[in-house]
Amino acid sequence: MGIASLKQVPPALQGVYHTYDRQTGETGDTLIIESWGYHFKDKEDRDWLGKGTISDSMVVKLYEGHFFVNFKDGDQWVLRLIRQKSPGILEFMSIDIQDDSKRRELLRKLSRKMPVKEIKKGDDTFYKINPTPTQLIALIKEGYFTGVELRKMK
Repeated sequence: MGIASLKQVPPALQGVYHTYDRQTGETGDTLIIESWGYHFKDKEDRDWLGKGTISDSMVVKLYEGHFFVNFKDGDQWVLRLIRQKSPGILEFMSIDIQDDSKRRELLRKLSRKMPVKEIKKGDDTFYKINPTPTQLIALIKEGYFTGVELRKMK
C-alpha cells in the first residue's frame, strides 16, 4: 500500500524468457513479458498456460528494485515478486508453502512478525498477511521469497 502502480511493464523486463532449473540445467515453459502484461507458452509452444493483463485485477509496482505483481484470484490477492538478477536473468519468486512440514515452520515464523490469517475456500487454503512496505522488504531480505530463474531468449 502507498506505492503507485505502473501503467505498463518497463522495457527492461519485456522479452521472451524460459524457466531454468538450476539443478538439471533444463529449460521449461516460456514466459513472454510485454508492455501490457504477460502470457505463458508450454514446451510445445501452445499459448494456453495463462495470461495476465495490467488492470484492476493485476497490478504491478516497483519498490526498492523489486517488481511486485499482485493479481486477483477470486476475492483474494496473490503476490509474486520479480527481481532482475542481471541483464537477461530474472528471478520469479513467491513464499512457497507447498511442503507441509516447511509450511508449519514458515507460518510459525511469519506469525511472530505479523498477523497471519488462514482462509479456507473449498479445497484450497490461503494465508493472508498484510505487511508494510518495510516489512515486505525485510521478508525478502530474510529469504522468505524463493523461486525460479528465468533466462531471456529474445
